[in-house]
Amino acid sequence: MEYRTKEEQVADYLRERIISGVYQRGSRLKQAEIAEQLNLSITPVREALKLLEAEGYVSGDSYRGARVVPFDASASGEILSLRLMLEAQLVRGAAERATSEDLAELRTLADEFAKAFETGNRAIARGVNYRFHRRMYDIAAMPQTLHFVQILWARYPFDLINAAEGRGADAAKEHDEILDALASGDASAAVLSMRKHIESGWTVLKETQ
Repeated sequence: MEYRTKEEQVADYLRERIISGVYQRGSRLKQAEIAEQLNLSITPVREALKLLEAEGYVSGDSYRGARVVPFDASASGEILSLRLMLEAQLVRGAAERATSEDLAELRTLADEFAKAFETGNRAIARGVNYRFHRRMYDIAAMPQTLHFVQILWARYPFDLINAAEGRGADAAKEHDEILDALASGDASAAVLSMRKHIESGWTVLKETQ
């Protein structure tokens, strides 16, 4: 995946780790540690954190530094509706534009996700899940829609959903259904499969509360 700047690369790295739960809600993100992990200077890390603050993933000030924003359960219902609407547009765009190479890359990610859950490595599975959806939506070539979706993702409790018992196997099957629709070029079926995927995750969340 190509990015124009180092800041965007760092932002995507941090976004994945926040959504997957590697960086837990409320935890502090230290610029120096992140820069050392990525073998970068402080500057792109600082700029990436500014991007994530604008999207709602982190909050911060000059004294305490950046922290991962806590999950707000009261907002999830509204966010669900917005996700269903915007991600339907993205998956439809992906169905219309996906090449055989794109589909092969998505299949590899889907297989990595399923394998990670089968072996009990949930942290890796959550990270791969983010990359699967992000890569699929990149294919749609609708950057403004994707930008708003990423803002919604910042407020959605993926870490809680993906930690639920049995969610991994169900999500893997749902990924397969989405990929089958994309491979056949059936945009309507792809949208329906994505809606099922999002709504089943929502059902799991409600059952855990």
